This record gives sequence, structure tokens and C-alpha cells, in this order.
Amino acid sequence: MKKAFLTLMSAALLIGLSSFTGENKKAPTTLNVVAEKSRVDWIGSKAGDFHTGSFTVKSGQVQVENGKLTGGSFVIDLANLKVTDGAGDRLAGHLKSADFFDVAKFGEATYTITGVNYTGEGTCEISGNLNIKGATVAVKFNANIRSASEKGLFGQAYFSVDRTAFGILYNGPAKDVQLAIHLFAK
Repeated sequence: MKKAFLTLMSAALLIGLSSFTGENKKAPTTLNVVAEKSRVDWIGSKAGDFHTGSFTVKSGQVQVENGKLTGGSFVIDLANLKVTDGAGDRLAGHLKSADFFDVAKFGEATYTITGVNYTGEGTCEISGNLNIKGATVAVKFNANIRSASEKGLFGQAYFSVDRTAFGILYNGPAKDVQLAIHLFAK
């Protein structure tokens, strides 16, 4: 009798403890990138000056879990790049040529998140793979996540990339291009 009572109590204790240790996690929510509100701004330097412009974000999805970005990917529309300084259409045509992005062959770039490490409330380090002109390069940057929930996400990041890593070898004074990503998803 005593043995049966101990067995029954042990089982009840295990069931009780497991109910407290089980995590009440929601499954990740997938949000679609809102192309009209998302973009990638760029600044490229030249001898004694610089040029500015932007790319639209064509599509993408991000995953949010418990109020934090956990993954995703997005497509950047290289073929519709805009130059926002006085160089305008002339420079845009040159950037679309084989000297730079070769948009006739490679009209899109992609970024796929491989890891997100939160370093503070709303700040994280994002790791991922950026593919431009068929070359995939690991790119890591710090981001500010302004809001993240099952209703939507808004994040921003400012960093630079080495254009030569993607085969963009046009002779110029600087290899790095400054990028600012503004990503909105619902």
C-alpha cells in the first residue's frame, strides 16, 4: 500500500512539475514585406565627391516570435535603381551596365537572414547572406527593430559592404558602399 501511494505521489509530482516547466511559446508569425514602405538607400563615393540613390524592396517575408525578429529574407529590385543626386539618369544607366550591377542578367539581389542575436531592447545583430550578381557573401550588421509583433515589424540598419566582393570591380577610389535599409512588414 505504501509503495503504491509513493508511486502515485511521484507521478502526480512529475505531472505537476512538467506543467510549470512547459514553455507557452507561440509559433513564429510570418509577415509580408510592404514594398511601398521599404527601401535600401545607398551612398557611393567617387574622387572628391559621392553619389546617392536607392533601390526598392520588391518582396520578402520576416518571421517574428515573442516580439522579436527571428528570420526572413527579402528581394531588392536592382533593375529599378534610382540616383537621387544631380547625376540622375546618366549615372543610373552606368550602374545598370555590366560595369556595375549588370541588371540585364541580374535584375535582383536577395538577403536571407541566417541568425538574429538581440543585444538590447530593440537592438540586434543580424547575420545573413547577400546575393548580388550571382555572388553570395556573408553580411552581418547591427539593426534597430522599432517594433515587432504579430501585427507588424519596422526595422532599420546602417552599414557598408565591399562592392568588390560581389564582382563589382569598376575602378574607383573606394570599395565600400554605405547602405541604409528600411524594412516594414505586415
